Amino acid sequence: MTIGDPGSGHAPGRWRLVRWAASSATLGFPQAAAPVAFALLAVGLGGEASGGAAMILAMTLAQVAGALPLTRLGRGLPMATFLKLLLAARTAALVAIALGAAVGMSLPWLIALAAAAGLVNGAAAGTLRAVLNQFAPVSGMSRALGIAATLNELTFVAAPVVASGLGSVSPVFGIVAMAAVGALPALLIPNLGPAASHGGTHDETQRKPTSILSTPILLWLACTAAGGATVAAIEIGAVALALAFGYQPALAILFTVPLCLASVAGGIWVSVRNRRPSRRTVMAQLLVMCAGSALAAAGLSVAATLVGAVLIGLVLAPLATHYSLILDTLAPPHRRPEVFALMRTANACGVILASALLTAAPLPVALLAITGVMVAATVAVGVAGLRGRVPRR
Repeated sequence: MTIGDPGSGHAPGRWRLVRWAASSATLGFPQAAAPVAFALLAVGLGGEASGGAAMILAMTLAQVAGALPLTRLGRGLPMATFLKLLLAARTAALVAIALGAAVGMSLPWLIALAAAAGLVNGAAAGTLRAVLNQFAPVSGMSRALGIAATLNELTFVAAPVVASGLGSVSPVFGIVAMAAVGALPALLIPNLGPAASHGGTHDETQRKPTSILSTPILLWLACTAAGGATVAAIEIGAVALALAFGYQPALAILFTVPLCLASVAGGIWVSVRNRRPSRRTVMAQLLVMCAGSALAAAGLSVAATLVGAVLIGLVLAPLATHYSLILDTLAPPHRRPEVFALMRTANACGVILASALLTAAPLPVALLAITGVMVAATVAVGVAGLRGRVPRR
C-alpha cells in the first residue's frame, strides 16, 4: 500500500516519505561514525584511542541527560523548525571539535564539545519520529518504519567505513565530513507548516497534564533498553569474541557483519509485510532475541555464536518497529516527541549498560548478565500480556 498524503494526492506524500527516510538515515550518521572518527582524532593528537572512547561516553551521557528537557523546550515550535535548530547546534559543536583539533586543543575540551554535540541527539530523534505522524497514514506506518530501520542499519555499516577512510587522510577532515552529513536532515526534513508543532492543536484536552511514564510505556522502554544492550554486547564485544576464539582482532567482523546483514533483512521483511504484529508474534520475536543472546553468551563455538548474532539481527528491526508503533499508541498525542526521545534514550542506556558490563566483567559473565536482562524484559511482557496490560492494537 502506497503511503500517500491525504488531501494532496499520493505523489506529494511519497516524496515526503522519501525525504523523511533520508533524514532518518543521515541523522544517525555522526553517532555511527563517531567511535572511529574520535579514536583517529585522539590518536592523531598524540594520545591513545581511549581518548576517543571518552568522547563517545560524554556524547552518549549528554544525550541521555538532554533528551527530555530539550524536547520539552521545543513544544511551542513547529517540529521541522525545532529539528533544524537542534541540528544547527550539533553541527556547530562538531565543527568546533574539528577546529579545536586543528589548533591543538586539549582532550578535556574536546570531550566537552563532544558532550555538547550529543546533547541534542535524543531530542532530535524524538522530534523526527514525531514528524512522521503528521503525514503518514496509520496503514502505512509499519512500512515507513521498516524502511527507516533498514536505512539506519546501512548507515551504521557504512559510517565507520567512511570515517575510517576519510580519517586516515585527515582526522580533522573526517570530523568535518561527519558534521556535514549529520546536518543533511535540516535540508531534507519535510516542512509541514507552522501548525505541525509538538503541541499539535491546543485544545483543552491536550492542555491537561498527562504522564508519559505509565506502566505500559515503561515496559516497552525497558524492552528497548534490553534490546539495545543485547545488540551492543555483540557489536562492542566483537573484538573480545574474536580473541576468545583465537582469531585476530580484525576478524571481529565475523560477528558484526552477519548481525547487520540480518538486521537489514529484518527491516526489509517489515517493509514488505507492512502489518502490525500480533501479541504472539512479538513474544516469539522476543524469545528469538533471548535465544540469540544465550547462544552468544554460551561461547560453544564460532558457528553457534554466529547463529546467535544472526538471530539477534533478524528480530532487531521488527521489534524496534513494534516498540515505535506501540509507544505511538500509548503516548498522549501532544507528548509523542518526548516519548520517542525517551525511546532513543532507553536504547542509549542499554548501550551504556553493555559497555559498563563488558568493561567491568569478563566477557562470558557480561554476556550472561545481558542475556538475563533480555530474558527479564521478555518475561515482563509475557506477564503483562497475561494480565491484559499489553494492548493488542
